[in-house]
Amino acid sequence: MTQGGQYGGGWPEGRPPHGHRRPPRGPAGPPGGPGGPGAPGGPARPGGGPRDGRPGPRGPRDHQRAQMMPLPGSDQARRVPPQQDTRIAPPPEEPPAERPAEPQRPQGRRKRRWSFGKVAGSLAMVIVLLLAGVWLYLEFSINRIDAIQDYEGRPAAGEGTNWLIVGSDSREGLDQDQKDALSTGDAGGNRTDTMMIAHLPDNDTKPTLLSLPRDSVVEIPGHGSGKINAAFSIGGAPLLARTVEQATDLRIDHYAEIGFGGFAGMVDAMGGVDMNIEQKMHDPKTGITIPAGEQELDGAQALGFVRMRYSAATPRSDLDRVVNQRRFIGEMVSQMSSPATLLNPFAVVPLLGEAPDALTMDDDDHLHHLVALAWAMRGISSGGVVSTTMPTASASAEQWDEARSTALLDALRNDTPVPENAIVQ
Repeated sequence: MTQGGQYGGGWPEGRPPHGHRRPPRGPAGPPGGPGGPGAPGGPARPGGGPRDGRPGPRGPRDHQRAQMMPLPGSDQARRVPPQQDTRIAPPPEEPPAERPAEPQRPQGRRKRRWSFGKVAGSLAMVIVLLLAGVWLYLEFSINRIDAIQDYEGRPAAGEGTNWLIVGSDSREGLDQDQKDALSTGDAGGNRTDTMMIAHLPDNDTKPTLLSLPRDSVVEIPGHGSGKINAAFSIGGAPLLARTVEQATDLRIDHYAEIGFGGFAGMVDAMGGVDMNIEQKMHDPKTGITIPAGEQELDGAQALGFVRMRYSAATPRSDLDRVVNQRRFIGEMVSQMSSPATLLNPFAVVPLLGEAPDALTMDDDDHLHHLVALAWAMRGISSGGVVSTTMPTASASAEQWDEARSTALLDALRNDTPVPENAIVQ
């Protein structure tokens, strides 16, 4: 590298550094270099003015001393501090707005949402299990006896199904206060005031509820002739069932019995039975009085109503009493099977609790047989059931009318409609 080229000034290679302009070239000086005329510090031109009227050339400018760039690797380059970047830095970017943190769910099992279908299904399952439990409770809690027995000469099975329904006047299980409240008296032994045959047909003919007067004289197997209710006192349910079969030539398929206390308890459990009493009833033997008009009979009043035969309202004695018995049973079964009772837990729960102790059935009978009976008898009060008494030959009701009783029993045996002249109110 040559120091001080044509233009001097210490520029390397005779070139000005970046950013400096070269000075314009003037006329070359006279030989001899800087000491010639016109040079600074040299002798002046003769005349001391411009030649040919023109101003003389100006001398070289006194340039500012340019700062030389330090050579790479030299000590000067190492001493030069690094240049600072004078550019303005952009403002720092703001961080993105943070989304609010979602509340964390507590650790544990995830909460289930129950749909309507699941709730309805669960309720249905609970109801089914509850009904199944009640059904099993009743099935195994109802009293049973061997009431219907096989024997030689027993009538053949006919059409439909026949129930023997017995109302016992047994005071068993009643203390003295209960006897006084129900006006049952203190008679001992087992007797019956109520005997009915309920016939459930296999076709579309109406069911029939047939009352057997208690004073009817019939043959009692092994005991000669006697009143039909005496068979119950002598041999209980088995002898009574056989006596009825022999007297009617109907095969008895099922047996149901209810006592004084059980009957009154079931009436009270369902909250009473609504009845319309057409005429005031008073029984001088028991002291029970039932006023006329629409009213709700409680257990004691209901028992007095179905037993009453010495009142002016029952001039035919036992024949009027059996009519009242069928009438009350019709109202009781109708109200018992109504939604107002079945959907009322305050009525149905006590009723179900009272039923096992109140009822007695045959060993081979089951709860579904009893339900079928109640369902068939629900139409007594509305005329859906033929309600009649065995036709008798006299007011004493000791002898049956042979022609009409035979027509009635043949109709039951063959599931045909009961003749009008055989229906006795």
